[in-house]
Amino acid sequence: MLHVVLYEPEIPGNTGNIMRTCVAANIKLHLIKPLGFSLEDKYIKRSGVNYIDKCDYNVYENIDEFFEKEKGTYYFLTRYGHTPHTSFNYQNKSEEIYFIFGKESTGIPLHILKPHIDHCARIPMTKNVRALNLSNTVAIVVYEALRQQNYNDLLTDEPHKDKYLIENS
Repeated sequence: MLHVVLYEPEIPGNTGNIMRTCVAANIKLHLIKPLGFSLEDKYIKRSGVNYIDKCDYNVYENIDEFFEKEKGTYYFLTRYGHTPHTSFNYQNKSEEIYFIFGKESTGIPLHILKPHIDHCARIPMTKNVRALNLSNTVAIVVYEALRQQNYNDLLTDEPHKDKYLIENS
């Protein structure tokens, strides 16, 4: 199973977008406090549209509680990573895979990354950009893992296509 972990997220709109991505991809979300907003925030609800109530998520007091409760393979997305996110193998569907993303302003602290340096990934980009938007980064990484797992029974066709059929004349 795939999981997204947000370490101390700060921007409610990003978290709302990520919640929507998690619902779309059938992925569990893990939020590590402190959060820079309330989960009742109107910006989360606006960016998550009507999907937040369908999001499966847990909230943890700190990173230690998360590591204590959640076991599996951890991948840390960071500008300090030296391996492209596409170079890792996410194909084992029975493995609990956690993609850990840092807070928008500072990322994941180095003391957390250091013991996991072999699982630090980076999305390749030019030297002109330090980092991509957090919600975009989550989507890029999640959909690469889903691609490797052949999309885990996600729909590849519009479920309500009868509403949208275009008739040929």
